[in-house]
This record gives sequence, structure tokens and C-alpha cells, in this order.
Amino acid sequence: MALNKFTLVFVLTLIISACHTDQNTRQRIDFDDDWKFYLGDEPKASSASFDDSAWRTLNLPHDWSIEGSFSKKNQTKTNGGALPAGIGWYRKSFTVGRDLAGKHIFIDFDGVYRNSEVWINSHYLGKRPFGYNSFRYELTPFLNLGDEPNVLAVRVDNSLQPNSRWYTGSGIYRNVWLVATSPVHVAHWGTFITTSDVSEKEATIKLQIKINVGLTPKEIKVETTIVNPEQDKIVTVKNTTDRIDSLVVFDQQVKLSTPELWSNEHPELYTAKTLVYADGKVVDNYETPFGIRYFAFDPAKGFSLNGKPMKLLGVNNHHDQGALGAAFSVRAAERQLEILKAMGCNAIRTAHNPPAPELLDLCDRMGFLVMDEAFDTWTRGKMDCDFHLDWPVWHRRELEDMVLRDRNHPSVILWSIGNEIPEQFDTTGIKLAKELADIVKNLDKTRPVTSALTEQDPAKNNIYKSKALDLIGFNYKHLLYASFPKNFPGEKMLAAENMSAFSTRGHYDMPSDSVRIWPKAYKQPFDGNPDLTASAYDNCHAYWGATHEETWKVIKNNDFISGMFVWSGFDFLGEPEPYPWPARSSYYGVIDLCGFPKDIYYFYQSEWTTKTMLHLFPHWNWNEGQTVDVWSYYNNADEVELFVNGISQGVSSKSNDRFHAFWRVKYVPGILKAVSRKAGKTVLEEEIRTAGKPAKIELVADRSSLKADGKDLSFITVKVIDEVGNMVPDASNLINFDVQGNGFIAGVDNGCQTSMEPFKTSCRKAFNGLCLLLVQTTKTAGKIQVKATSQGLKSAEIQLTATN
Repeated sequence: MALNKFTLVFVLTLIISACHTDQNTRQRIDFDDDWKFYLGDEPKASSASFDDSAWRTLNLPHDWSIEGSFSKKNQTKTNGGALPAGIGWYRKSFTVGRDLAGKHIFIDFDGVYRNSEVWINSHYLGKRPFGYNSFRYELTPFLNLGDEPNVLAVRVDNSLQPNSRWYTGSGIYRNVWLVATSPVHVAHWGTFITTSDVSEKEATIKLQIKINVGLTPKEIKVETTIVNPEQDKIVTVKNTTDRIDSLVVFDQQVKLSTPELWSNEHPELYTAKTLVYADGKVVDNYETPFGIRYFAFDPAKGFSLNGKPMKLLGVNNHHDQGALGAAFSVRAAERQLEILKAMGCNAIRTAHNPPAPELLDLCDRMGFLVMDEAFDTWTRGKMDCDFHLDWPVWHRRELEDMVLRDRNHPSVILWSIGNEIPEQFDTTGIKLAKELADIVKNLDKTRPVTSALTEQDPAKNNIYKSKALDLIGFNYKHLLYASFPKNFPGEKMLAAENMSAFSTRGHYDMPSDSVRIWPKAYKQPFDGNPDLTASAYDNCHAYWGATHEETWKVIKNNDFISGMFVWSGFDFLGEPEPYPWPARSSYYGVIDLCGFPKDIYYFYQSEWTTKTMLHLFPHWNWNEGQTVDVWSYYNNADEVELFVNGISQGVSSKSNDRFHAFWRVKYVPGILKAVSRKAGKTVLEEEIRTAGKPAKIELVADRSSLKADGKDLSFITVKVIDEVGNMVPDASNLINFDVQGNGFIAGVDNGCQTSMEPFKTSCRKAFNGLCLLLVQTTKTAGKIQVKATSQGLKSAEIQLTATN
């Protein structure tokens, strides 16, 4: 290994060295299209000569489980979404031009669930059991060049069930890339950029670049150009070496003056553009986005970013995307983050596994802080067939790969080595926690290591006793948080998982000030609503959890708590616990499975944002004379006054123990109106009107202008409205969809946790007045016509446009 001194050259022009590179130095090709798929096992399919002409043709990412039917008999059980798993095969034929002779060619999988095995031209490349990490194989020695086809075969075995506490999906559910490089090239995940001595005046940028040498040139030179976010300032770092080994590591360093700091509000991204020269010729080009920021966790003051005290206002999210299942979509992830950003959320915990790499790219660009989490289990399993079976052989590799892949992301501020790990209750937790923390620290010393713990007695928690954690993460038991400084003197604390409050969008159980705990204790039978709904008032939670308001009060009023992560941001497939079948998705989300905010969303918006808001609920369709509890979330005001048909129902406001305004009124049809005021002056008004019978369909697209890339999505909200445009709050009409032109139906949903309707079809019942249609583009530009019809309702049409 050769470590060399660096040379700095400051360049005052936008003409960078990359302009002189050969375009063929490095190619990264989207490899998602035109795969053959077979659901079932076919042992002969690994052979290049196997006839797959009868197999289905599809594009990746792909999740075959989401295409199946819900059934209590499915081995995934309700925790796994009650959808089928099994074994599937993928094959792809492709040619490699002779112009790539002498290149090194790799196949990169961003994620395959689960137990994937890969062959190229009948040659076995390897197996990856975990399912959540990205991985690479080199194809070069086995490839045919020219017109002779190559056949890539992938077997995915998700048959051992149950293997997760939530919905996993099945298949090649993330993107696949073909990468071609010169023999001398930047290694896989081969750059590591750190920043130190960061202030508004200057920052030190350190680069570590690993080069795979391949052949043996006389000299290798590495040149890195750092480009600022505005693309108007460049600093070039040059480095040369005379010694050649199979792997060369270059250390480079530069000081930047007046750096643009990355933050939630201003997520400024620099780019390190690296050129590799062999014997004077450019042979590789590699880009690494990064951010410049500094942060701290303090035992007394909590979290700060760039010297500014703040709380992590986070949510936990599983990896599925509703009707898309586990098949990752950049646009679906971006939409989720947009919805969370508007709520005031500034942090994501990747519960409980490494995420798709593009999710971290989005967090970098959109300004979210991330707790990047590795494992839900170590040696002691939580499900019969989960990762504990593969732990002895694979845990080191999987943890190392997560850190190597993700350590350049400025959004990532925490490495979590586990969630609610049972080893915290036995002495093996001490050894294992030390081992895992050491693995992380060997690759990245710039971020704290944490683990989400449940045991808050320091004498009983062996993961804590390992002293391997830089930050103590606790799940639930919020009433014990106040004792943390006494019980854990000098330690830093984060609420890693909280609430587990239940809610069904648009359903309300009264009286709203009576809290329902279902079930009341461990191993007691579920005693909730017979129709398996949960109240959208904040008055229903699991025995291990609490209401949103109750927990937030503790987090908000204790500076030493660095922040919190709500369980969960979105409803997710699987884990309806403690709800029994036919519940098949969770009730925990602040936002439902469709992406429709529940009422509790506006509680967070009122507390986590400074944007003036007012939200009034519930709907105003009840029985004449019925007593109805009315709530309002608001901010930037002193009080809210409620009116029914113009008659005041009084003034209400928040208090130390309540974060909403509240009234108990008799229902009469008409208009419910809230007026927020500050110092006697009106701030905002909101009205809810009694809806009539269902009469029409309304379609509202989140985006009408799309990319004709075969992947872009429009999320179309489908409303059942009365004659004058009020949403009908209990409408359940069956809506039929027709999509013509350069798009197709990617999925349908309505957010109901007990719906047995499939996601991959052309119709959906509305649930409490709403359902969702997902339209995906083809690769041909043009118009997309969307029509929705329902018996007895006036139809609706909208037009989308896909452009290149």
C-alpha cells in the first residue's frame, strides 16, 4: 500500500480536467430493463443454454410478493403482510461490445430479498442471504464479447418463513447497474471524504481514495477536483505515486475558505471529481457528492448542527412504499420525504435495515438527517428464519458494506448497530456490541455508534455495559426519560422509537379524552374495536407505547434529549400488531399507506414548524343531536374560537398538558368553522361543511408533467364528492380506472388496514372518501389520459404529459 503526500493547485476557471477524459473511462449503465422472470424454482435456469422464452418479461425493480393475494394461509403471516413469498428466478441476456475488451465489468445489485444466488454464463458468482445491502460481482473473466450473448441468472429464495417482523417483499427489488472500468480504477465504494475543523470561515477536506491497479503501469496519478454547489469555484488536489501494488490508497487534503455548510434548511452539496491517470493517460473518472457540516451530541444540551441547538424531529420508516411494495421508486421516496418535510420532520431512522442508496441521495439533497441502521437481530432471532441464522458468517460483511457504501452521505449522522436486540439481556451483548462498534469505527470514526435499547436499567442492560455506544438510544418508556441523567451520568441520549399510537384515517372514537390501550398488557387478548379500526383522535395506543402528545411533552421539555423518532412516519405493510387478521398493515403511521396525512400529522406540523397553520376535525356528518368532540391543531395564535352555523361554541387553547384546542358540541348539519387569533386579531380560518350524498369523482394529481423514463410516477388522489364539491367522509364507492397513452397503472390503494383488495389492478373502493391511483410512465414521450368511473357517480378525467 502506498500513501503519498499531496500537492494543491488552485484553479480559477470552470474548465476542469474532466473535460479531457475519455468518455469510455467509466460507464455505469442502468440494467433494469428486459429481464425474464419465473415464479417458482427451476434448477436448470442457472445454465446459459436454458430456454426462458416462455417466462414473463419485466423491468426492475420488482417485488413479486406485492402482486399476490392476501391470505391468512401465507407463510409470511400477518406480520409479513400476509402476502406470498417463495422462490423466483430472473434472467437477462445481453451483449458486450468488443470496444470494451480489456475493461473490467461488474454487476451491482442495490438490493435483493432474499438469499440471492447469481450466475453469469453458467459460472456461479456467489450468494448473499441478508437481502438489504448492496453488493457487486465481477463478470469480466466469464463474458463473451461481440455478438455472442451473455446470460445473467439470479435465483431468489424467500421461502423460509417467517423471516421478518414486517413486510419484506421478494425479488430484485432495487436497481441493478452494469459498470465498466479500466483495469486501473477507483475501487468499489473506494472514496472516503471527511471534513474537520469546520466553521463558517474554513474547513479541512480530507480524501482517501482506493485504487485497484489491475495491470502494472509505471506510474499512477490521482487528481481530485472539488466543485462547490454553485459550480463556480474549484480547488484541485493532485497526487502522484511511483510504487505499484494491487491496491493503492491515496490520501489528499485541502482547506476551503468560507465553506457552504450543509444543513436541513440549506443542504449544500459539493462534488469531488476524481481522475485516475496511468502512465500519463486518464483511465478512470469517479464522482463523490459530499457535504460540509459539523454536529454534536451533548449530555446536557442535546443535539446541535453547525453550532445551532436543535432537536432531531424524526420518524421511523420501513422500506416498503405502499402499493408498490418493496420495489423501490425514487419518485415514491421523494414524495414521502416531501410530505414529511411539510410536517416539520428533519430526520429519518432506516428501521431496521440499510436503505436503498437513492433514499440517502434524496436525504442529502432535501436536508434530512439519518440514523442508518444495520440489524434487527444478532445471534438471537425474533422470527424462526430471520437473519440470526446467517449471523455467524455474514454479520461482519454486511455491517462493513453498509458503512463503506453510506459513509460519504452528509445526511448520515448516526450508525445504529441494532434494534431492540435481545442480547441486551444476556452477557453476550457485551462482546457483540464491542465487536460491532469496532467494525464501524475501523471504517468511520466521524459518526457516533448507537443502538436502540428497551432496557433502561443500566445494571441490567449488557449492550450499555459494553461501553461501546457513543450515544444511548431508547425505545418507548418515555416516563423514565427524566431519570436518564441520574441513571446514566455523563451519557448522551436519544429517543430512538416512540409512540406506537394507533389510528385509522377518518375514523373517530368518542369520548376523545378517554384513552384506549389495546391490549392493556403483554399477552392479553386484543380488545379493540370489532371492525379493527382505531381512532384518529390521539387517544389510542399499544400497551408498550403512549399517545403522541404525551410523549412529545417529555421530549420537548427536556433539553438533554437530543430528539425523537416517531413510530412510524407512514403506515407500512405487515406488523398490524396487536390487530388480528384480517388486519395486514400497520396502524402506527402519522400518514396512511397511500400517503394521505392522518389528523395527527397536523399536530406535528403545529409543533415542528413555524409556518402558520390551523387544522379542524373531525368531519361534519353525524347523527342529529349526537355529542361530537371537536379538536383543532394550530400554531402562531393564542386561541381558537369554534362556530357551528355561525353560533360561537366558545374559545379554547392549548395548555401545558394539551397540544390542541377542544370542544364538545351537539351536532347539527351545516358549517363547522374554526378561527385562530393572536392578540385578538384573526390569524386563520377553516371550515368543514356537512357533505351530501356521493355524486362525483374528483382527480387530483400530485404532478401532471412527468419524465418519459419508464420509472416516473404520478400519485393521483381520488375523492368521492357531493354535488357542491365536499368530500363524502364515509364514501366507499368502487372506482374503476382506465389509463391510455404513454403510461400505465402501477398500483391502487385506499389506506384501509384491513382491505383484501389487490394493489395491482384497475379498480379500488374508496375508503372514508378517498383512494389512490399510481400512474407510471413508459419510455415514450406523449400524453397520458386518466379516467375514473363508478356506478351512480359522475366520472372524472385528467391528462398527464410525459416528456424526454
